Amino acid sequence: MVATEVRTVDGVVRGVAGRRVLRWRSIPYAAAPIGELRLRAPQPVQPWSGVRDAAEFGSVAPQHWVGARIGARQVLPIGEDCLTLNISAPPNPSSTPRPVMVFIHGGGYTFGTGSLRLYSGARLALRRDVVVVSINYRLGAFGYLDFSEFSTPARPFDSNLGLRDQVAALEWVQRNIAGFGGDPDNVTVFGESAGAHAVVTLLTTPSAAGLFHRAIAQSAPADWVLNPVESRTFARRVLDKLGVAPEDAAAALESVGTDQLRHAMERALGGVLRRQPGSFPIAPVVDGEFLPRPPLVAIDEGDAHAVPLIIGTNRDEATLFKRFDPSLPTTPEQLRQALARCGEDEENRIVAAYPGYPKSKVAVRMGGDFTFWRPSVAVAQGHSRYAPTYMYRMDYAPPAARLAGLNATHALELIPVFGAVDSAVGRSFCATGGYRRWLSVQREFQENWLSFARTGTPLPSWPQYTEQRRATRIIDAPARVEVDPETAKRLAWEGIRVPAMS
Repeated sequence: MVATEVRTVDGVVRGVAGRRVLRWRSIPYAAAPIGELRLRAPQPVQPWSGVRDAAEFGSVAPQHWVGARIGARQVLPIGEDCLTLNISAPPNPSSTPRPVMVFIHGGGYTFGTGSLRLYSGARLALRRDVVVVSINYRLGAFGYLDFSEFSTPARPFDSNLGLRDQVAALEWVQRNIAGFGGDPDNVTVFGESAGAHAVVTLLTTPSAAGLFHRAIAQSAPADWVLNPVESRTFARRVLDKLGVAPEDAAAALESVGTDQLRHAMERALGGVLRRQPGSFPIAPVVDGEFLPRPPLVAIDEGDAHAVPLIIGTNRDEATLFKRFDPSLPTTPEQLRQALARCGEDEENRIVAAYPGYPKSKVAVRMGGDFTFWRPSVAVAQGHSRYAPTYMYRMDYAPPAARLAGLNATHALELIPVFGAVDSAVGRSFCATGGYRRWLSVQREFQENWLSFARTGTPLPSWPQYTEQRRATRIIDAPARVEVDPETAKRLAWEGIRVPAMS
């Protein structure tokens, strides 16, 4: 019988032996952030005696229930006691510690969970002989609002809570992952969307130094960040939605119901997205302490952790948002509002780089480039001066995605990255054909991701990204390398940043 009991520094946990992998679910990496720890930096876990069962998922961070759905008929409990992580590992012993891959889920910092079945990493762990960790962290008002200006001596509040949670989870990995067969000296942190933004931010978070050794950012809206004034402004708007005066904030924030605070945040967020397309106020704040500088500035000036980095986007990022989520600018009017605040000359320069604008399809492409590709190129350009950097663009769209008009849309690459092309969902994308090509895309992602996790470099067919050559791996069927793809658009976007929130 395969042993599933592992001693961590906090106590023994018992996982489950699945058909193909070992799993441990909802292991706490920090104390429950409730009561006096609500809206405070994560604190150490209280050690336990005996054996803690880690066979089932616990609560996920407060959010709309749709984000907690992990199957057609399964919705996980939602609650503030959510600082947990999940581990998948191969069942067979290894003569050497295995590479560790820590996944940070996306969801705009407002929804999602590391407990999603896709993120379990079971296929990745088994086929690629790695230990996969997925984490839950605080979201929305509980993780990305800065209420510190309302602190009192008796009731302080901390900033950047979701980011602090991610650092705490990586610290837990350093202390404990060897017991699960992983190598604490070979940790790759990877994430998608907001999770990719978290990866970029961790690159510039001083307390994350040494906690990971490689980084992968998939579709990062990399310049989402607030300055202190923006952060205070948005926090006060949330209090206004609660009907709470600033002088009463400390007591109210300690006692307000979970759903009340979440709903107030959602109403305030909706107002910003309607009035100021392109701005996104649910993000880390440059507080001068935990996050000293805007990540893109720090990266550009060499003030980031000099670890190897893979970063990239999907060709048609914004088609998903145009269809299902209006939070990003994808219409000519939204783009006009966003770009006008960057300056008239800049707006004209960008529009000129998109022949056919303002046709709808062109506007959607521009919106995706604005949110994801533009800042990802800026990260690659800056980081490549100081550490090995590799850039990609996913162009492949399986038949069902093309028929639906989504093409190579946002988050599509998660299916091949996690080895789920042969799952029911993965196969549904090629019900009318194209399975072998879809499978080749999976091999392209996984073989490069694994090579990178093991050695710090992808396969030899993928050259480094440099400012001089800008070699980019185009992930298609077949894959290829292009030098400085979309040069005119890259130059048009140069220097453009997400407009400030007012």
